[in-house]
Amino acid sequence: MSSRSTSARPFSCVAPDWWDYTTLDSELVADAAALTPEKMQRLSRPGFKVTLYDTLEEFYLAEALEYVAAWKQSTDDNPVGICGPIGPTEQLPLVARIINALGLDIRSGHFWGMDEWIIDGKEASPTHPLSFEKADRELCFNRIARKQVMPDAHLHFPKADTRSYRASWDSGVRCAVMQGGQGDVKHWAFNDPVRRTGKYRNAPPTPEEYLKLGTRVVDLHPLTIAQNARTSGGGNVSLVPTQAITVGPVETWKAETVSIWHAGQHDNPFGQRLTCLMIAKGIADTAVPMSLLALHPNVRFNYFRGGIGRCSVEMH
Repeated sequence: MSSRSTSARPFSCVAPDWWDYTTLDSELVADAAALTPEKMQRLSRPGFKVTLYDTLEEFYLAEALEYVAAWKQSTDDNPVGICGPIGPTEQLPLVARIINALGLDIRSGHFWGMDEWIIDGKEASPTHPLSFEKADRELCFNRIARKQVMPDAHLHFPKADTRSYRASWDSGVRCAVMQGGQGDVKHWAFNDPVRRTGKYRNAPPTPEEYLKLGTRVVDLHPLTIAQNARTSGGGNVSLVPTQAITVGPVETWKAETVSIWHAGQHDNPFGQRLTCLMIAKGIADTAVPMSLLALHPNVRFNYFRGGIGRCSVEMH
């Protein structure tokens, strides 16, 4: 595994005060854009598996079954949990439906939310319309029969005061899977690139520096704000907070498996190709935070084939 050279790197063409994938060298960009879905699948290697699904039904069912498989391993003596995203969310009602239909007892299981908005210095209230906790509860946990669902104490949602959340990762609960999506800025959770300032004026943090980051409050890259306006706020950028609380690399590396789900709704055709190539080739660069998963021992990338799209120039 190796880091990409950071010498004489250009400024971002979308946010010059930030690091992001537009500061990468042109050769890597061209290699990523040239990938076909078939070539992407062949990038699988030990520790990195690429799977393509032909239908959205199969895609979201497989995503939901990761929750079920994790919680089925859990017992009172050896509790098991999963860390889950809000983007995507379509798997969440399926999780509840499967558990109810099969009568599964998941009371010993645990769940970690990945992230939450920060508003005026505090985490968003569960009553806020954009609250991630609200979405998790309404789309999944409130739909599971009470006699089967885990107690509220087993649901760990990040707060502005991170101490309780971070402690839950060291409480003896095994995280079988951290599940996530990929945003326009190539993050998982809200692990965005950093501002291009101070010690990071000429080069982004090294992978080693970034991997020391735990759950924390972060400033959001402009691409992330625009994306969340598009996917969750009807395009109203002013509605989207500019800070969030995010699970960090420290906690991510405590998950046995990191499973990323690309439906084609949260990142574009180029971005879906870029991180696949970088992880497969061991190119870890903090301007592309998702690429740091090249250093994790067990990563799965899951794609809806119809959402991969093409990188050719098309005028619309």
